[in-house]
Amino acid sequence: MTTVVLADDEALLRKAMAALLPMEGEIIVLAEAGDGAEAVRATLEHEPDVLVIDLEMPGVDGLGAVAEVRRARPNQVTLMLTRHARPGVLRKALKLGVQGFVSKSAEPAHIASVITTLHEGRRWIDPDVSALAVVDDCPLTDREIDVLRATGHGYSVADIAGQLHLAEGTVRNYLSNAMQKTQTQTRHAAARYAREHDWL
Repeated sequence: MTTVVLADDEALLRKAMAALLPMEGEIIVLAEAGDGAEAVRATLEHEPDVLVIDLEMPGVDGLGAVAEVRRARPNQVTLMLTRHARPGVLRKALKLGVQGFVSKSAEPAHIASVITTLHEGRRWIDPDVSALAVVDDCPLTDREIDVLRATGHGYSVADIAGQLHLAEGTVRNYLSNAMQKTQTQTRHAAARYAREHDWL
């Protein structure tokens, strides 16, 4: 049997998956979580074979939760679900040690099969996700993406500097570079442009 913690902020989808996965394979859902912070707590408490986590959740997102989990459990096997396989996300997930990446629209039988594959020590990246990663045309660096994402959430330069442990001047440099690359006049316009192009 493969034990799983299932994290997704869409309650209906999460409940359906929790009910269907055990029917599709030898899977036991130990706990469910509705946001990233809950996912971290549940994973550290239950120590599942596989953490199945949505990429986009309120508060701590999937990538943030995985980073926290792996600090405490460096070998935690993780399957990331996403509705939008945005360019650059796959690279970040792999850097964090995520072993599997699957579309949320996949059939439960496929997700169950991937969970088993990961538990056996192999990796799985859905072809549509890897295809997008190959054609990643985002000109922004990871740090430029970080500051634009924080800008989009309404944080000031000082707040962003505090969050990312950077000097305010460094944050301004990243924002200036991002504005040049997106050919926009303000940091908020740059954040909007990047979001519209699925870079954030």
